[in-house]
Amino acid sequence: MRRALALALILLPLAACGKGKQDQPRAPQFPRNKDGFPLPARPVASIVETAYSTEAARDKLDEARAVMDKAGIRRGMTVADIGAGEGYYTIRLAARVGADGRVLAEDIVPDVRDQLAERVNRERLDNVSVRLGDPANPRLPQNSFDRVLMVHMYHEVAQPYEFLWNVRPALKPGGELIVVDADRPTFRHGTPPRLLECELKAVGFEPVNQREMPSAGGYLATFMAKGERPLPQAIRPCDADGKPL
Repeated sequence: MRRALALALILLPLAACGKGKQDQPRAPQFPRNKDGFPLPARPVASIVETAYSTEAARDKLDEARAVMDKAGIRRGMTVADIGAGEGYYTIRLAARVGADGRVLAEDIVPDVRDQLAERVNRERLDNVSVRLGDPANPRLPQNSFDRVLMVHMYHEVAQPYEFLWNVRPALKPGGELIVVDADRPTFRHGTPPRLLECELKAVGFEPVNQREMPSAGGYLATFMAKGERPLPQAIRPCDADGKPL
């Protein structure tokens, strides 16, 4: 009888310990790519065109000047134009930053990149470099940019968390990420501001301000990197409504 009682007393804490381990809540699991970054939990728009309007029409609305003014782009700055397309912003950024500044223009479509390179050579823009980007990593040189500009292209980024994670080190201290987009669902070629803020916060960007930009077909949002860059496995995605999952 004593032996049975002693055995029961030994097994009781072991059983309780096992139960506690089994009932312990597990960390949320999200679909991730091969590098550990979460996949977007909302639609990604397809790349259908390199410009949403003609340059003459955009200049008539004073689009580029208004965006560059609100983004605080000045002479002597170094700016990355991501998703540069046919170069509407690239050309105007080159003029704004001047001979003492630099513009790096990227696009992920080889033919578009080649056309832009030809235009830059034709217009003799010595302060502009053109390169082919990568859908998940723009491969920007670290600590190099006062501004990284993404105009009407964020909704087309297939791996937004990995892409943004790779953008962070490219900014200089005090540098800013500028996103211009339309306030509509991503499948309609826009990004709701709440969704944009949620996804950028997930990789350590904090909002600075957001301004309506009717001339650019939507809004302009400014972000700065804050704190340590999270590990890919620690990044939690956002749903289509801009709520963390």
